Amino acid sequence: MIFELRIYEPAERRAEALRARFENEVVPRFAKHGIELMGVFQSPDAPGRLTYLTRYADEDARKRAWASFGADPDWAAAKAASEANGPLMKSQTISVLEPIIGGLPLT
Repeated sequence: MIFELRIYEPAERRAEALRARFENEVVPRFAKHGIELMGVFQSPDAPGRLTYLTRYADEDARKRAWASFGADPDWAAAKAASEANGPLMKSQTISVLEPIIGGLPLT
């Protein structure tokens, strides 16, 4: 089992639009592509920043899931429509994580 932590920094004045797209267009597509969403978070120090954690069986499953998601024509159309007035995201950070202490439940 591996996890992936993604942090999205919104473009200036685009935090609400980024969050809405994530909630309405991204999250509903995850399961179809094998992406298990574990949680979505915000930092009190940076409320516009979007941080989320996903889980996969292994690295190959993670790579397949994101390749499938990226090739989804419905996602491409939704992304293009949401960025008609410019990009929503300034930058993203992706960290792949492997558990080192076995047996601890993630709740």
